[in-house]
Amino acid sequence: MKFFDFHHHKKNISYGIYNLEYSEGLPEFPYSIGIHPQDIQSESVESQFNWLNSNITQNCFAIGECGLDGLISIEQKIQEQVFKKHIEISNEFKKPLIIHCVRKFYEVISFRKIATQAMIIHGFNKKQSIADDLLKNKFYLSFGKPVLYNLSLQNVLKTTPLDKIFLETDNEDFNIEELYAKVSELKGISLEKLNQQILENLETIQHG
Repeated sequence: MKFFDFHHHKKNISYGIYNLEYSEGLPEFPYSIGIHPQDIQSESVESQFNWLNSNITQNCFAIGECGLDGLISIEQKIQEQVFKKHIEISNEFKKPLIIHCVRKFYEVISFRKIATQAMIIHGFNKKQSIADDLLKNKFYLSFGKPVLYNLSLQNVLKTTPLDKIFLETDNEDFNIEELYAKVSELKGISLEKLNQQILENLETIQHG
């Protein structure tokens, strides 16, 4: 059985969504394209968006990762302008949005009203109340390696509806199959059923 890796940084994984780095050449498998908050170049953000727009090909599954980060030096107002532009591109090309969020969840939620496409928080690793607020606002949550050992996050995952979940390796070095096995155990369902549900979720965010 093959297991879809929703967000990864490895060229040797073709069954998943590869996170394209700024100005990197295009891979021959599904990828997401965006400007990570820490990569924003205030003086040349227009050329960054030209790069983004000109590389949205048939293999482009999603826009991102993009979002808001409360721990970096890029001014919040600039981050928000860039994030809003990503949402507009996502709307225009009808592609889901993969979101990086650090300490800015309620700000990210405030942008939900202008988005017409699915919004997925990647690498979700926060408390139940934040998960509840995101789910209430129709976000999807993508979980990674911490689910293997973080009991509090395991409890969050147990309460997250199956049709709102994705699984990812991000830039961690481990086998995605371990994560699928753990989640199927936590959810009390077979690996086959979990796998099928993730594929249905992919179909939903891609075609609405």
